[in-house]
Amino acid sequence: MEHILLIILLFIKALSVGSQFNGYNCDANFHSRFPAERDISVYCGVQTITLKINFCPVLFSGYTDTDLALNGRHGDAHCRGFINNNTFPTVVLFSISLATLEACGNALVVSTGQGPNAYGNLSLVQIGNISGYIDTPDPPTIISYLPGLLYKFSCSYPLEYLVNNTQLASSAAAISVKESNGTFISTLNLMLYNDSTYVQQLSIPMAGLTLKTRVFAAVRASNLDRRWNVLMDYCYTTPSGNPNDDLRYDLFFSCDKDPQTTVFENGKSQMGRFAFEVFRFVKHKNQKMSTVFLHCVTKLCRSDDCPMLMPICGSRKKRDIADGKETLPSASGNAVITAGPIITRSDETPTNNSQLGQLNPPVFRINAVTSALLSGVVILGVVSVCFFVLSLTLLRGKSVPAGIVSGVRTPAFN
Repeated sequence: MEHILLIILLFIKALSVGSQFNGYNCDANFHSRFPAERDISVYCGVQTITLKINFCPVLFSGYTDTDLALNGRHGDAHCRGFINNNTFPTVVLFSISLATLEACGNALVVSTGQGPNAYGNLSLVQIGNISGYIDTPDPPTIISYLPGLLYKFSCSYPLEYLVNNTQLASSAAAISVKESNGTFISTLNLMLYNDSTYVQQLSIPMAGLTLKTRVFAAVRASNLDRRWNVLMDYCYTTPSGNPNDDLRYDLFFSCDKDPQTTVFENGKSQMGRFAFEVFRFVKHKNQKMSTVFLHCVTKLCRSDDCPMLMPICGSRKKRDIADGKETLPSASGNAVITAGPIITRSDETPTNNSQLGQLNPPVFRINAVTSALLSGVVILGVVSVCFFVLSLTLLRGKSVPAGIVSGVRTPAFN
């Protein structure tokens, strides 16, 4: 008899749980519990942060989807989530726009500290952390038999793209915490242009660019919240598309800058602009064309913080990669923007006969003073020749009578 009663009680309990989950994709065997850390998923996107909460433990705890809100803003419909019953289990989705993240009480904290940048050089590194929570309202009574639910979340955006995509999670009772990493790298691109208007993209002829051709480069941010500016940490070139190539040439790095490189804008807007003159790598001396790849390590900084992240010249330790004093880390975990190849043609390439046949003879240009001097010399030469001929003629005229007398016989001797 006791066994029959136990079975009846279990059946009634199953019916009550089933009715509690009625209409939603929940499994009573797995979801008859309070929330845990695995019940919240955080996706740190470029424009939005998406939160996904397992709705079934919320139902089991005695709440509905309208009871969940961001940062205690239960009276604001924009701060509530919406049900997605097309998945298993059913979830409540929250979407937080990075452009208006403070609207529902989310916090943005940018921390700055001295640390290694993407290539191990010591510099100021910033991390943007966006955090908040989702909770259920407190009842208007003194006591409650329902557990208070609290989901904490956090998104960290390393602003120089040392991304490791790890997720840390911890929980205590009905409190769930989820931290995640995000990246803005997909919003950045490095483009090459023909001139300082930065309108027409660079067109490289089949034969390559002539050495010392001026190329204009820009790092642009697209689809990014306006609170962030682009700060180019440094830009360099390699003969290959590998950013970690041992052979490289820096265009600008902190206070050091190539003499042919000009930085027009950096850290003042969502675009960094500079220009440089193309060159060839000496290792390509036996080739008709040389390839140059451009790379830029880029930070994002809040407009108010960018000035303090600019380098203070005179205090940075000099690098000496060639002597092995500094080594490049592996490519994993680092993100560097790359453009290229820029193809240049060498002026030292030997010419063949067909090329020589097409060459025009050199044109010599003579100014007025040189022309007058040459004319004077020519006239003086002509006058001298004429005077010399006239002198010879006069001399021959005086010597003829003497010759004639020597050939005439005097009658006195006959």
